[in-house]
Amino acid sequence: MITRRSVLGSAAALAGAAALPASAAAPGDFVSTKGTGLTLAGKPYRFAGSNMWYAAWLGADAPWGNRDRLRRELDALADMGVRNLRIAASAEDSPLKNSVKPAFRTRGNAWNPALVDGLAYALAEMGKRDIKAVLYLTNFWEWSGGMMTYLSWVNGGKYLNMNDPAHPWPEFPDMAAQFYANSEAVALFHDYVRATVKRHAGDPVIMAWQLANEPRPGGSPKAPEPLLAAYNGWIQGTAKLIKSLSPRHMVSTGSEGLKGSIERADVYKAAHAFPEIDYLTAHIWPLNWGWVDAKDIAGTNDASFAKVREYIAQHIALATAIGKPLVIEEFGYPRDGGGYDPESATSFKDLYYKLIYAAVEANPGIIAGSNFWAWNGEGRPVHGDHRFRPGDTAWLGDPPHEPQGWYGVFDSDASTRAVIQAHAAALA
Repeated sequence: MITRRSVLGSAAALAGAAALPASAAAPGDFVSTKGTGLTLAGKPYRFAGSNMWYAAWLGADAPWGNRDRLRRELDALADMGVRNLRIAASAEDSPLKNSVKPAFRTRGNAWNPALVDGLAYALAEMGKRDIKAVLYLTNFWEWSGGMMTYLSWVNGGKYLNMNDPAHPWPEFPDMAAQFYANSEAVALFHDYVRATVKRHAGDPVIMAWQLANEPRPGGSPKAPEPLLAAYNGWIQGTAKLIKSLSPRHMVSTGSEGLKGSIERADVYKAAHAFPEIDYLTAHIWPLNWGWVDAKDIAGTNDASFAKVREYIAQHIALATAIGKPLVIEEFGYPRDGGGYDPESATSFKDLYYKLIYAAVEANPGIIAGSNFWAWNGEGRPVHGDHRFRPGDTAWLGDPPHEPQGWYGVFDSDASTRAVIQAHAAALA
């Protein structure tokens, strides 16, 4: 629970966790765009990356944190050649089922000092290992509170849980998307953006700020045009705010791509054409999208891979048309047989990683890098049903709403780690 004491403590934490002053970092220390590529210190910047949403939680000096483990995980990633991590810089204290706790903030301006400091600690440790960060500032989905939670704070407490049988798809995304048109909810979000971005404005460890994890204009095939206008207004308005606070940092949307744009190229292009958006993003989830059957991976894999190749080609074409770099910042595949335990084999998953990496390597002028989902490292499922429960501190790359071990890469996944390391070496 966040109390008055923690509110007062958060002010001290914000001061104590202040990042490197802008004057101490040279412009060349920051990643920037050059045409359809990224640059760092005057050279092309291409990266093999991972997702590690829970880095701030591990970095917290709290009973649920584990700084020793964080340092070990970062060492393991650096040893593989991973030089970019996409992590959560937010979580809203939420009534939603499966939302992570503790969170970064409540409805008021009470930032959780342990997580504020945990994020700063994680960034400092990443800097020691030459690892850059992409930080997302809220979530379209429920697992970290997100936009539905912001709405609940201003609409009298009304919300929907994802996967509620009484409110089937696309009711959740259609309601969550109302966030963009709610000025009071957006104002609360912007308060958090100001505090967080100001705190780290001079830190060259940060490659980019991200508006949200997988923002969508809705779930219905034909989103109403007024909501699209609000969605685009939120994208450009938030990006301008971030740029005004931290002009040396890049900004990206966090979009899944066409799948997160109601399958409309015009919606995706409009969201990424704003000058304040520096590069395009795409996420690729064959199992979630029904392209592969976890119970028959062998029989459905070829068709799945064909669709993945087509999806990548579509986004290369879109990035080329817009004239900005592309990052494939989320991609995951099931373990053989659809299992969740480290003992389950990863032969098809390894092939999928190789497919993504081959596309990155073959398109150096347009795909700047990729981030697999996600690094589990030492984390292990705690419960036999592989579900996350309140109070768990194992912290896996699979978020609280997903089976623990579903997509994450364990430290014992030797073959997958070898694929990642080989790709990192190829880019280097």
